[in-house]
Amino acid sequence: MATGKRVRKCELSTIDTAFLLAGMLTATTYFSGATSDEREIGRLGEELYERVDWNWARNRGLTVTHGWKPENGFLPNRWQGYNEALFLYILGLGSSTHPLPAKSYQEWVSTYKWREIYGRKFLYSGPLFTHQISHLWIDFREIQDAPMRRRKIDYFENSRRATLIQREYAIHNPGQFDGYGARCWGITASEGPGPCRRKIRGREREFFGYKARGVPDGPDDGSLSPWAVAASLPFAPEAVLPALRHFMKLKLHVKNAYGFKATFNPTFGEGANCSRPWVSPFHYGLNQGPIVLMIENYRSGLLWRIMRVCPQFVAGLRRAGFRGGWLESSPL
Repeated sequence: MATGKRVRKCELSTIDTAFLLAGMLTATTYFSGATSDEREIGRLGEELYERVDWNWARNRGLTVTHGWKPENGFLPNRWQGYNEALFLYILGLGSSTHPLPAKSYQEWVSTYKWREIYGRKFLYSGPLFTHQISHLWIDFREIQDAPMRRRKIDYFENSRRATLIQREYAIHNPGQFDGYGARCWGITASEGPGPCRRKIRGREREFFGYKARGVPDGPDDGSLSPWAVAASLPFAPEAVLPALRHFMKLKLHVKNAYGFKATFNPTFGEGANCSRPWVSPFHYGLNQGPIVLMIENYRSGLLWRIMRVCPQFVAGLRRAGFRGGWLESSPL
């Protein structure tokens, strides 16, 4: 933070760049007064946003790459299939200097996969966080792009269905893991107690470290993430609030300055006779941020109201083909 130097051998990440830009644009939109400090926030935020070359990040393709390293060039993977990159594409489309072409978004949505799970049809992505991230800033209620118009739902309703499918999966508990149920669920990209194998009550189990855990196809090793449940609060409070109360009863927040730790696993026990669930020793900013922002969106809609008047986000939504709802009355 002090120098701006690269950390170890990390990539120049397109999704992390999008996180940074979304935060900056939130600040420039909120601090919109006439004071010198607020004018400087606006100037710096807009200058940094306009410097991003989204077309370079496509590396001659239509969809955006995951990133770039000086040693090897562009990473081989691209942002395809429904995931957290929805807001990345909207930011790229909204640029006034180096915008993504509209066909880039069209190519991305062409890779969507729709599924029906437990009687609910939805735009599929396994990890729960992928159904939340873009909603931190964008109010998707009643606004639709072409794929959502065809399905007669919106991305908010899609995330609600994904949340309820997570709870239903825990009720069915196909892997027969300890603790799963209507008030104990939340499978997402997270760390875990592994990598290792352990025999538990006569059954050989494999446990993972960090994995993009998901529902219903896995991987699933019994690791649950309370933060991911909390970040679904606006979508399905009737399912989320009982789960959060249950996590409180499990005392997953005790002596933790920032609330629940990242992950816990009731099947992989610790302590005498493995009687206590394994609990991650860590907190992660990438987990904590969505908790705070989505609680506030549930309480007051503050972030959503701020970003409804963010010209870059509004322009990106319109170029992506979104219509309806609050966009129709937007002054931008």
